[in-house]
Amino acid sequence: MTPQQIAERCAEIMWPDDHAARGLGIEIAAIGPGEATLRMPVRQDMVNSHGTCHGGFIFALADSAFAYACNSHNHYAVAGGVDINFIAPAHLGDTLTAHGRERQQGGRNGVYDVEVADQTGKLIALFRGRSVRIKGHYFEPA
Repeated sequence: MTPQQIAERCAEIMWPDDHAARGLGIEIAAIGPGEATLRMPVRQDMVNSHGTCHGGFIFALADSAFAYACNSHNHYAVAGGVDINFIAPAHLGDTLTAHGRERQQGGRNGVYDVEVADQTGKLIALFRGRSVRIKGHYFEPA
């Protein structure tokens, strides 16, 4: 299998059990080796008392892109730590896109950056995740 096929197969296996992402209306836009692009519409139930998208939902979108990116090599991986910086507000009706990409992967540890932008390309948040590989694989390659 090519690295692209491996990444796609991992996402296919992860998605049915990803109830959190699916419940938030997140969709997978693209998957590749060490990267993932996910989209989420900002719904009424995601807006806080300031009239903007609650940061927890922006974080969840970024974290989901991170998860699909760091699990795209057919090794189970979990977050070892993350940081997020909120740059600009998102609003009701916006469609947010999170693009995560691998910066470094070696041994058990990786570093991934995720940018979240709105439908106009305006930067909403910057997220950095540190992954840790644990025992297990999504599938046995043929």
